[in-house]
Amino acid sequence: MNPSIEQALSKYRCQNVNDYIAAIREIMQELALQGLWRAGFFDHAAFYGGTALRILYGLDRSSEDMDFSLLSTDMNFRMSSYSAALKQELESYGFPVEFSEKKKTRESAIDSAFLKGNTLTELISIGLTPDKLQQVCSNNVIKIKLEIDLDPPPGFQTENKTLLFPVPHTVKTYVLPDLLAGKLHAILYRKWGNRVKGRDWYDMVWYASRHPVVNLLHLEQRIRQSGDYQFKGSLTLERLKELLHNAIDKIDIENLKQDVYPFVVDPNCMDVWSREFFHNVVELFKSE
Repeated sequence: MNPSIEQALSKYRCQNVNDYIAAIREIMQELALQGLWRAGFFDHAAFYGGTALRILYGLDRSSEDMDFSLLSTDMNFRMSSYSAALKQELESYGFPVEFSEKKKTRESAIDSAFLKGNTLTELISIGLTPDKLQQVCSNNVIKIKLEIDLDPPPGFQTENKTLLFPVPHTVKTYVLPDLLAGKLHAILYRKWGNRVKGRDWYDMVWYASRHPVVNLLHLEQRIRQSGDYQFKGSLTLERLKELLHNAIDKIDIENLKQDVYPFVVDPNCMDVWSREFFHNVVELFKSE
């Protein structure tokens, strides 16, 4: 096993195969960031979303997808331009992967792709013995979804964050008030049909307790771009809180919890969740 990977795995308290799979996925995400950095990806794009919060800011839940945003609109940009760099980086650390593009079924400003690695192969690469792998099917895959917004709404700022694993490098990301704006837009307007995204609400609580300042200008631009802005004049903090309070009155708390459980170490942290709790959380937000 690569010494850097061995050291990274030592930080996880893996008790079973599922724990190892989750650890490998997170390590693969970090290796992907390094590969993108080597290829100059962050000259054109920034990292955001739940995985960015976990890797760059210490969010205490796991996250499966990697979300990016171009710095300026380019509808011809494709993640596939970086497929060779991603594969080379992960394979150099012992994680063979395939890169595949997601075919669009409708016109969209989002370009999507996947990194996929055979679960058995990846587990064997970190030294797991056959007796621990009996429950893993030979065709199981570890999959990481990569998405990039080709037409980002204006009004955001970025910063470079330094990562030291596996070697020192930098990752361009949205600043926290703009990350919060994106998260609140997802809570208010992301179209999930019958699905619920409790992870967004979990992240909202994390923001409120640590980084409660939101960039209202960027949030307004996001709402306008998605066609959901219904106010006259600019978005104010009071209007934002009104929108969030209305959304809270419609949520199903138990469904939110069910979505989050697989991604947190201690599910008891959500025992306090209720509509009253979320109403109180919303009042903690501030504007720049």
